[in-house]
Amino acid sequence: MKQAQYIRYKSVGIAGLMLSLLLLFYCTEQPANTADAPAAYTSTIAAEDSTKAIYGLIRRVVPEHADNFVVEFIPKAGDRDVYEIESRDGKIILRGNNGVSVASALNHYLKYYTNSSISWNGTNLNIPDPMPAVPQKVRKTSPYQYRYYLNYCTFNYTMSWWDWERWQWEIDWMALNGINMPLAVTGQNAIHRRVYKSLGLTDKDLETFFSGPAYFSWFWMGNLDGWAGPLPVSWMESHEALQKQILEQERGLGMTPILPAFTGHVPPAFKDKFPNARLKKTNWDGMFPDVYLLDPDDPMFVEIGKKFIEEEIRTYGTDHFYTSDTFNENEPPSSDSTFLSNVGEKVYQSMAAADPDATWIMQGWLFHFSRDFWQPAQTRAMLGAVPDDKMIILDLWSEKNPMWRKTNAYYGKPWIWNMLHNFGGNVNMYGLMDRVATAPSQALHHPERGKMVGIGLTPEGIEHNPVMYDLMMENAWTDEPIEIDSWLKDYARRRYGAASEQADKAWQILRRTVYADSVTNGGPESIVAGRPTFSRNTGGITTNFTYEPMELVNAWDHLAAASDQLQGSEGYQFDLVDLTRQVMANYATNIQQQFARDYENKDLEAFKKHSAEFIALIEDMDRLLATREDFLLGRWLNAAKSWATTAEEKELYERNARNLITLWGDKDSKLREYSNRQWSGLLSGYYKKRWQQYFDYVMSQMEKGQQIDQKAFDEKIKEWEWQWVHSNESYPHQPQGQPVTVAKEMYSKYNELIKSRYRLQ
Repeated sequence: MKQAQYIRYKSVGIAGLMLSLLLLFYCTEQPANTADAPAAYTSTIAAEDSTKAIYGLIRRVVPEHADNFVVEFIPKAGDRDVYEIESRDGKIILRGNNGVSVASALNHYLKYYTNSSISWNGTNLNIPDPMPAVPQKVRKTSPYQYRYYLNYCTFNYTMSWWDWERWQWEIDWMALNGINMPLAVTGQNAIHRRVYKSLGLTDKDLETFFSGPAYFSWFWMGNLDGWAGPLPVSWMESHEALQKQILEQERGLGMTPILPAFTGHVPPAFKDKFPNARLKKTNWDGMFPDVYLLDPDDPMFVEIGKKFIEEEIRTYGTDHFYTSDTFNENEPPSSDSTFLSNVGEKVYQSMAAADPDATWIMQGWLFHFSRDFWQPAQTRAMLGAVPDDKMIILDLWSEKNPMWRKTNAYYGKPWIWNMLHNFGGNVNMYGLMDRVATAPSQALHHPERGKMVGIGLTPEGIEHNPVMYDLMMENAWTDEPIEIDSWLKDYARRRYGAASEQADKAWQILRRTVYADSVTNGGPESIVAGRPTFSRNTGGITTNFTYEPMELVNAWDHLAAASDQLQGSEGYQFDLVDLTRQVMANYATNIQQQFARDYENKDLEAFKKHSAEFIALIEDMDRLLATREDFLLGRWLNAAKSWATTAEEKELYERNARNLITLWGDKDSKLREYSNRQWSGLLSGYYKKRWQQYFDYVMSQMEKGQQIDQKAFDEKIKEWEWQWVHSNESYPHQPQGQPVTVAKEMYSKYNELIKSRYRLQ
């Protein structure tokens, strides 16, 4: 993320502020279901706080032009959010029923009247002076009550080390894109700690419960205990404070954050403190030791759940939305409908006992992941135990595996269509562009849609493929399919600051290659990131292409040809680097399969030649990616260490950061490379060094006329990988080199070479 994107406040005219205060006082609707709710249950936003929040956003997004905007608040359109834009007295009037709607109006104006673009990977603010007038009032009403954002996993694969500055930028981005229902699970360890200490457990008891900070997602979902810990109290305190900032900003803009509820997951020491408690052991596919779940039939289940919500409300307030996923990637101990109905009832009761207005927001992932278990009877039993108006299901992977079609639209429960898109935070160009452009609208108008109430984003990792997120959130304010040909041209113009025929040609190829993949789950990865092998695919890495790699080289030709015109655009710089990276990453498989044949042919000289080419490719990829901070290992590691208050904490956080993106777990982890990243620093300091050791071993065996022992090498390299996880060498955290210059160097070096190799296949 470019530091320039974190724009500081700038003053705005007092007249506009006072006018907005008056309008807000008379026009803003109160949150639903609050009239009779106890005050302690509800987070209410004062009019002046909402106005302050949206003007603050405007000052951060367009600081030099903030005085040209006036905010006015208007009522909802029924139960739907609405915004308007028009010109008046030389000002741009942004109207909406809350901050999110006003921010969406701002984004609409920036996109369609100034050809500007704001994204994680490059921002282009192309605002002329004077600013363009709006000739006729624009009014948009969202067809969706809710626009959801985030996945538990996002909080670790991308957000593990975010500070308030980074969070503030993201919340602004959320508002600009119409998101009004974000998952908000930061700072929950402090709640767990106080609840369990109130039950008589000690900090010592909890040391084996709390995971390290890079693994909270799976701790919260009940998959593991204690891994990569123990968690310092200083972390819990700092992130409790951070969560309060996050919630204040989200609520100030009119969002309704979703807080966690009790899932039944209890500390290992719970069994000793409460020996008569009915506990069930569960195991996450044998990857980590058993965790303990409190049986919903145990009277302590609702008691603890109530304590959890009460403590959460005391600490963070509430908007009455709570998330709980009791069986995430774990099958229930029984398929009996009565048992499952009881589970659903008790989980809901544990929320409602503390907050009568509670609504359970549940991920629908279990119905896909364990689809053989969750047959209609089991699914209906679980969902049917909760009142229809007190539960919303997140159809987590709608663009690929829409479970609403297989569950009779969740048997009457409100549900939300989501784009998952990314797994593990992997770096590759990927997406289902045509499907994302049309499927939300198709679902909304489908006669069997049931109670579809929203759309959303549920990626495991973000800060890549910005086109897919821009496209998906284009659906937020329309019920019609998006015409992708014209949309892509407009997108490229906004992103690059100018229309370019060459860029348009590149995007048409990208659309039918990397952004048309419907076979893989997250796009082909690079063999460079795999544990060294002669096999095309290795543990955690799949390199199968769903398109002709040569076509991507043709897109590279067109995008590179636009460099003289577009090189000043930050979005262009990122896209050229990313496309160059993808072409090189794909080409690595070609070289790898060649040196595998050299080994089979016992051709040592050819093996030396092609293995040296492979190492040079990794070095060149590292140098290319070093030009963009989006691709820096050093940024990730330094962000982790920045939270430390002691030397021991610094070591712990760095180990967490290194472990997650490499082995994930221990030396024998089944999840190694699941969260692999093509990052500068990781390429040179980890992947390259693994391959060098492999090549040295293979050449030594070839020179002796002996076969390699792949299993023996794997056992040896495990030890080296584990040492790297525990090491602390530093990596650059600032970009080095000019992105377009280095990308063009790679183009000159590899373009014809890659084409000639592909022609020989």
